[in-house]
Amino acid sequence: MAGRSEGLRLEPLWSAPEAPIAAVDARGGLLPPALAERYEGDLTVNLQLDRPTIVANFVSSLDGVVALGPSEPNTGGGEISGFSEADRYMMALLRGLADVVVVGAGTLRVGRRHVWTAAHLQPALTDAFAAWRSELWLTPQPTTIIVTASGNLDATHSGLNAPDVPVILVTTQDGADHLARLRFPPNVRIQVVGEGARVPAGALLEVIRGTGARLALCEGGPHLFGELLRSRLVDELFLTMAPQVAGRDATVHRLGLVEGTSFGGGLGRWATLSAIRRAGDDLFLRYRFGP
Repeated sequence: MAGRSEGLRLEPLWSAPEAPIAAVDARGGLLPPALAERYEGDLTVNLQLDRPTIVANFVSSLDGVVALGPSEPNTGGGEISGFSEADRYMMALLRGLADVVVVGAGTLRVGRRHVWTAAHLQPALTDAFAAWRSELWLTPQPTTIIVTASGNLDATHSGLNAPDVPVILVTTQDGADHLARLRFPPNVRIQVVGEGARVPAGALLEVIRGTGARLALCEGGPHLFGELLRSRLVDELFLTMAPQVAGRDATVHRLGLVEGTSFGGGLGRWATLSAIRRAGDDLFLRYRFGP
């Protein structure tokens, strides 16, 4: 299924009416011509005034699976999307807008050669993305933030060794003790945010804020997304619906849920659908969360 939806436009089907927003409170707008060929119209993210805005991006099967369990040989989003090239294009656009890209350690381990930049997903459009980020007065590459409570990482991972991509490893004191035994390149720094066995969502937010970021993109995994959602820190969700039913007996991860854990305290959060696009049989849904 490699290359499914190759080159297809993400055609707009519907969008909710938008109120005018001052330029200082938003990021994006009309895309430059080289990128607009496949994404016609506006891509704008409203920015919070009192904290960094956090948007999440996931691909899901029709039965709600966003990642396969650890018993599966491959557990990345590619297996869920059927390696949809249109999904990778949408992901690249969001990375193009973001100041930081936040991922959990599990997501890092799955993509051994992955680098969390737009150019990695769309190398033929490297110059177009660079020019777009320059027009938006953004740094050449978003900062990659890896969340790891244990510090169990491979220092040779490609995503940690791209010299032009700043990387912050956010961890606990125990995790930092483990990471201190590894050798990382100069673009990587370690930030300790607590003594416990987990990285609190609020502490992660402060790390994001400390970079000067106004827009952070969370690419998972579902456990990290669930932590941010429970803390009411997710402002928007970009959700690709892939036309497959995962139908696995193995442990699977569903959006915001990991191995049967739930939000607690009710049914969770409601979101408002704000836009729908289509590329072949893939649907690209955009949701906004209220306060």
